[in-house]
Amino acid sequence: MSQDAAPAEPVTSLSAADWVSLARQSLKSADSVAAEQFGPDCDIEWLLRSRAARIEQLIVQAWQQAACSACGLHLFAVGGFGRAEMYPQSDVDLLIYLAAASDPDFAAQQAIERFTQSLWDIGLPVGLSVRNAVQTREAVAEITVMTALLDSRPLVADETAIRDLRAALSDPELWPADAYFSAKLQELRQRHERFGNTSDNLEPNIKEGPGGLRDLQTLEWIAKRVVGVADLQGLIDIGHSGADEIQTLRTQHVILARLRFGLGLVAGRREERLRFDHQRELAQRLGYQGERNRPVEDMMQAFYRAAALVRRIGERLLQRFEEQLKGAAAWVPLSDARFGLNNRYLGALDSEWPRSALEILDLFIAWGEQANVKGLHSQTARALGENLQQVPAYWDADEALKHRFLQVLRLERPAKTLARMARLGVLQQFIPAFKGVSGRMQFDLFHAFTVDQHTLSVLSNLEGFARQLEDRRFSIANDVFPAVRRPELLYLAALFHDIAKGRNGDHSELGAVDAREFCLAMGYSETQAGLVEWLVRQHLLMSQTAQKQDIDDPEVIRAFALQVADRDRLDNLYLLTIADIAATSPKLWTDWKDQVLAKAYTRTRLAMRRGLENPMSDAENAHETRAEVQQLLVLRGHAAEPVQHALTQVPQTLFVRAGADQIAWIAESLLEIDGDLPLVRARRLRGESNDLEVLVHAADVEGIFSAIVISLDRLGLEIQQARVLDGNVGDIFDIFVVRPLDLRSGMDPTRLEQSLHKALQGDWTRLKPTRRRAPAHLQHFRIPTAVDIRPGQGTQAGHFLLSIICNDRVGLLADLSCCLRELGIAVHDARIATFGERAEDIFRISGPALTPATEQPDAMHSLQEALRLCIDGERTQ
Repeated sequence: MSQDAAPAEPVTSLSAADWVSLARQSLKSADSVAAEQFGPDCDIEWLLRSRAARIEQLIVQAWQQAACSACGLHLFAVGGFGRAEMYPQSDVDLLIYLAAASDPDFAAQQAIERFTQSLWDIGLPVGLSVRNAVQTREAVAEITVMTALLDSRPLVADETAIRDLRAALSDPELWPADAYFSAKLQELRQRHERFGNTSDNLEPNIKEGPGGLRDLQTLEWIAKRVVGVADLQGLIDIGHSGADEIQTLRTQHVILARLRFGLGLVAGRREERLRFDHQRELAQRLGYQGERNRPVEDMMQAFYRAAALVRRIGERLLQRFEEQLKGAAAWVPLSDARFGLNNRYLGALDSEWPRSALEILDLFIAWGEQANVKGLHSQTARALGENLQQVPAYWDADEALKHRFLQVLRLERPAKTLARMARLGVLQQFIPAFKGVSGRMQFDLFHAFTVDQHTLSVLSNLEGFARQLEDRRFSIANDVFPAVRRPELLYLAALFHDIAKGRNGDHSELGAVDAREFCLAMGYSETQAGLVEWLVRQHLLMSQTAQKQDIDDPEVIRAFALQVADRDRLDNLYLLTIADIAATSPKLWTDWKDQVLAKAYTRTRLAMRRGLENPMSDAENAHETRAEVQQLLVLRGHAAEPVQHALTQVPQTLFVRAGADQIAWIAESLLEIDGDLPLVRARRLRGESNDLEVLVHAADVEGIFSAIVISLDRLGLEIQQARVLDGNVGDIFDIFVVRPLDLRSGMDPTRLEQSLHKALQGDWTRLKPTRRRAPAHLQHFRIPTAVDIRPGQGTQAGHFLLSIICNDRVGLLADLSCCLRELGIAVHDARIATFGERAEDIFRISGPALTPATEQPDAMHSLQEALRLCIDGERTQ
């Protein structure tokens, strides 16, 4: 607008102080009204514009108060304020422009200071630039400045200033269309990489993350610079985009904008990341309803789906921009002449494609057979989007279409093709249940990705095993996979294993029903459908057995083997289990978990080979293992007699429950000492692993277990497994698997040995756990603490079993061990299991306080309360 057409009435009658007071009240009142108007059905675009208009009015009044125009200054809104999109807590970006080539004189500087001070006084977060004509032309050489000015609009400026600024932006030597496109495309890709190239993070960034608001803005900036239209709507008029595509983007913008506006209200400060702290309250503000976590999960599903659509349509538009800049290329037909490549984009050569669902699946099969394809051609992608309804649900598909889908499962890269089908909406059409888990997050710390992305990652892991890719995370997967008779059945089990998440009921049971119905409808035999059904129903069996039970106990392995029943099931279940856990969260899969599951697999396979009806006795097992250990140590150069002596010191239960390599390591450690205790040894589980195995051989004195655990905790080590074994002459052999809390710093085995040995040689009875405050985000994932104590049965008779379920946190085991020591309770064994924010630990314990507690309810209650207080009591650093 011109200087004579300001949107606000002059306020020269007010003093500066009075104006600031009124303006601050006006801004606060406007924000309160906006907060009241915000809700699930609000017109979010109107809210953004109205907030921008109110801020603009106050800014123009401040400009008039400061008499800036009289000093030859001109005011422009830029960035988000230039677009009239003002979110709560957003910066107000302004450009003060001098049409002359000189810097502001003294009077202009004074006016700028008065103007700026007024805006700060009323509480506006202002981002201000002051440039003359020359400086502006120099600044637009920086792409961020150029982009901000693309959204500029005059607030108080004359026609000459407006014309001059437009001329600076339209200079053909500054950011020609191809250079601008390349720079913004690279910027977008780098930004996506910062977020792992996925929108499906548990705490996504609504503004900057892939598929977020910044992606929409990037498309509009490129449209302005490359095509010359005012906004995305202008792409329709020139045939660059369809009305349906632009309308879809606008719909997703409304969803994202509503989330961002609400997040600003809930957080009360600038926040672009939808953190756990705010998800429940924001879901409530947006009207999502349901029990427990359902409102949050539904809200997040809406976000993930919106982000996916923005990315899907955004890819098409970016491709069209690229085609416009590079010019049309000739199509190169494939062996299937219905399809071809254009600039390495795959497309259908028939302008009427697709004429049937069969042709749609044929496209994906052709895509799966090609290497080095950049993506789907924009014309074909749009045609696919417009014709998704042609793809029927599998139960309505004809035999030819079912056969095509099975061809997908038999491709060299089935997981990659299924991921493409899911991203473009085809998989959800063919298997409607998959639509229910698309974008479905789980409000916990265990699952790092949405259910659909997790499922596709599981499939990708399995595909890696099939292709025999070298992956040090999995020690025996590539050896096991060739034994799988029908890999496609394993892929189907992976596809269906979590497909019932979000429904009422056990997702394993419901998913097994879905899997069976699908397999039978697709023409698989009863036996084949039964395998997939069993795998889906039991996909957690091996994980829970390995993490919650003692797989060193032959009876546990035998019971597991009886449930599995045959080698084919075992092979498939093992591969599905490790692929599943590794795809759940990057932090969840460790070398220790790989070792535990590999051990469970090999021991179960051995038990099956020997015969489950006639298991080997403990004595036979111990004899066989002892002979193997002796042979191993002799081959390493140790004399037979010292070896025999060392093996008599080793706890005899290890010969039944441990492997020969671990026993040999313990025996060698005994051979290296002259009898002085404590003995501390540490080694990596394998290669350069971050996971370390720690052996402590010491006198069996009260509190020794607690001292070890606290010392490991103070060294910054997380205990993944603890095994406490009684020696033969009043000594103990405690074996731990630990992992550094900070993987960047790591832990050298020698340094660990020296530090732990030093701690145990001192007055360790006075050691206390490091005092810590529980992470703030855990308050959103509260798990009621459960403490159960009961007498041991069978081989555990004479001891008690302490079972604890609670929130996991750093130092939990150290706190518990200290509490047990203070209660006079000794620990004889510990099984540590964590599932995101949930800890499920079981201890075999003894102590004089336990027998009375089991007989007297009041004593038991006091004991349980002492442990609960230890677990739940807040610890400050």
